[in-house]
Amino acid sequence: MQNYLQMETDSFDYSHGEFRDDPPDSSQPLGSSTTRTPISESEFSCHCCYDVLVNPTTLNCGHNFCRHCLALWWESSHKTECPECREKDAVDKLFCAAVEKRRAEIQENPKIVRSLLAFQRYGDAHGRPKTTQHRGAGFFFSGVLTALTCVAVMLLVYHWSSSGEEDQHDLLISKAVSRWSPEEVLSWLDNMGPWAQLYREPIQQENVNGRLLLMLGDEELSRPPYSIENQVHRRAILSELDRLKILGVKPPQNLWEYKAVNAGKSLFLLYALKSSPRLTLFYLYLFDYTETFLPFLHTCCPAVIDAVQSEDSSRLIDMQAPNQRQWAEFLVKYVLLPYQLIAEFAWDWLAVHYWTSRFIIVNAMLLSVLEGFTLTLPSRMWSHFWKISSQGFVFALMWPFVPQFVCNCLFYWALYFNPIINIDLVVQQLIHPETHAL
Repeated sequence: MQNYLQMETDSFDYSHGEFRDDPPDSSQPLGSSTTRTPISESEFSCHCCYDVLVNPTTLNCGHNFCRHCLALWWESSHKTECPECREKDAVDKLFCAAVEKRRAEIQENPKIVRSLLAFQRYGDAHGRPKTTQHRGAGFFFSGVLTALTCVAVMLLVYHWSSSGEEDQHDLLISKAVSRWSPEEVLSWLDNMGPWAQLYREPIQQENVNGRLLLMLGDEELSRPPYSIENQVHRRAILSELDRLKILGVKPPQNLWEYKAVNAGKSLFLLYALKSSPRLTLFYLYLFDYTETFLPFLHTCCPAVIDAVQSEDSSRLIDMQAPNQRQWAEFLVKYVLLPYQLIAEFAWDWLAVHYWTSRFIIVNAMLLSVLEGFTLTLPSRMWSHFWKISSQGFVFALMWPFVPQFVCNCLFYWALYFNPIINIDLVVQQLIHPETHAL
């Protein structure tokens, strides 16, 4: 058996990481068969039980044992040495120079190193007993993932159970302004902020409906019965009235209203910002500057304004051009930490979307960690760009034929379950980092 193993070892070329074919022996005539000696059962016997090897395991010293025999030996002696020669690293001690030379040759071959890493990961994933896979940190994180999954399911159930209430709020984003009732006008005013409550009573007393609302201007709002003397408040109301006249309906004010109006766009942004945030933000800058990119930039990198007027004039500031300080802050975060921009945007919406914003913030942090583990090279960046572009093009072609239920499932999966998956990916990266073989 040792001769056979020596022949196999000699036929392996460590400088190239592959087997080579030795030339046939010229002394043997063509067509003649080589005489083989019969293999006896004693050559494949265990050195502990002296029976045929079952699950054979070879130690560093070269002795072969059944795997269960080694387990019994370790359980009885609590030693990690060979049961026969009582040596741990016999080959390293006897042939130190030869072993170090071969280790250097193997370490310098990138193909062999990659194969060893892949083989080690395969053994870690499939070779460990199931009873030891749920101990220690793995057991803890599996419990965390289970708890987060339950929270995500509860959020989905709550969201679907309250769909009737959301339909009432979503009515204004699909109903023409000219058909609004006085109660719907008051609901629109309440969504502008706490400061708008100061003018709720005169508008309610005048019984203002949608048609009358569109007729209001700067002069009407400054005079009785409305008497809006604060110029910042009056400009904010006039700005919202201009948007109503342009759109004809109420613009979306939160995530669910935006999803109801732009179902395909919201699904695209959710997956694109997760996969390639830099390219997606650049796309928004080129093709959706006023409606999406400008409010996003003002939310993530707000301008320094007076604290008294910050809440009142926030709607006007979102439509203004960013200053140099905002652009500088945005570009630094865009290049280094793009997911932090998404987390800051979600943080600003905590009062509106309590749990959903927290899921987005946690997911952004996890994606930042995963991006740190896998630094993307420029060549991979271009391949990723073409992959995203092709997938987006195919999705745009198939969008008219995709059922709304499927879109909702994809949307909620990316929103609530992707953070749970990313937690598992981060844990795997921490437990099995990239290490050098040998």
